[in-house]
Amino acid sequence: MRDKLRDWLEALGDAFWIRPAFLVVLGILLGELAVLAEQSGTKLPWVPDGWVYTGGEAGARALLGAIATSTIGVAGTTFSITVAALSLASGQMGPRLLRNFVRDPGNQTALGVFLGSFAYALVVLRTVRAVEEVAFVPHLGVTGALILGLACVGTLVWFVHHVATGINVETVIDLVHGELSAAIDRLSREEPPAGPAMPPPHGTPVRLGTRGYLRSLDYEDLADWAAERGVVLVLLTHPGDYLFPGGPVAELAGGEPAAGAEVALRAALSVGTRQAAAQDLEFAVRQLVEVAVRALSPGINDPFTAAAVVERFGAALCEIAPRHLPSSTVLREGKAVLYRRVPDYGGLCDAMFHMIRQYGCGSAGVLIRLLETLGRVMDVEARPERQAELRRHLDLALSVGRMCLKDPAALADLEARYAALPQLRREAAA
Repeated sequence: MRDKLRDWLEALGDAFWIRPAFLVVLGILLGELAVLAEQSGTKLPWVPDGWVYTGGEAGARALLGAIATSTIGVAGTTFSITVAALSLASGQMGPRLLRNFVRDPGNQTALGVFLGSFAYALVVLRTVRAVEEVAFVPHLGVTGALILGLACVGTLVWFVHHVATGINVETVIDLVHGELSAAIDRLSREEPPAGPAMPPPHGTPVRLGTRGYLRSLDYEDLADWAAERGVVLVLLTHPGDYLFPGGPVAELAGGEPAAGAEVALRAALSVGTRQAAAQDLEFAVRQLVEVAVRALSPGINDPFTAAAVVERFGAALCEIAPRHLPSSTVLREGKAVLYRRVPDYGGLCDAMFHMIRQYGCGSAGVLIRLLETLGRVMDVEARPERQAELRRHLDLALSVGRMCLKDPAALADLEARYAALPQLRREAAA
């Protein structure tokens, strides 16, 4: 249940309209409260008398109309700026990075402030009546509209600054790296897995007529279901995979019919049209790799961005160094009841460096930065099996450089940097 709740909250963050809609409703409620306060004769003792609007009906109409007109116009401008930023990000950094701009609470809040102020002004404006009718001027409401108008001015200045810095590639890389760090902290653990990993048994395939990206799986509920029935469930997919209709999703070892497992799986999984970061450790990795690969394309040719991505990957691997990746088995009363596919250290390194090395094979700067980053991670990582994976990628980077670099000086520099790595020098001295 907790995993599905996290996926639901993440899906809510992808909905651009929620914050603006909330602020519009808030503006309507504040307008009604201001009118009710005026009708009941409520005074605000902490507000100086000179700050409260004291004009007549004509001035109130003109002021509220001007605020409503200007705020809805600026709301359209902010939306246009947001769309322009999304187009720029899609062209330069990849369409999958649009998710980060859409989820940005600053963009949503800025649009909501303007729309909420517009709604507030309309609600108050409808109550203004002339002397020919029953005269009524909501002085508190007009004063609130003035305050919201000034707040909109400040919001517009902040929004322009926010968008200008938000489309900076370094800012985007840091944002995605923050998501990767959060995923590492959430999906890894400090204590080692209990017991050695055992090979999963074979059983009856469990098939679902579902298609789409697997966003999350409630492993705890599935493990409880398997333990109650005395069976073993072997999951063949993990969050981030695309499910094909009729394809096997799991295998069931035991006496329970496959139909029961189908019902349990449908209740435990969440499928959507897009991948999600809640349980997928490689989600942010793929986003950063896309930024680096696009930067290395001939049309952009920006090795500095690729080098920045490599450095963030090095920082992420250093964060993983003292931690343990999740176990592939889920136990109940000391017995394995659920086997799941989980990322291992080698697969994580492959996802980080394979495509960058392949697309950056002709750039000595990128390969050198890759060597230096892997060497610095080896100084932090103490486990021999992980050091062997890092050493493998070091050798692959040197090998691709020897095949692709045409400049003898660049190749000599690459080999010199490889030979000068502290870990390799210690191995040579030993």
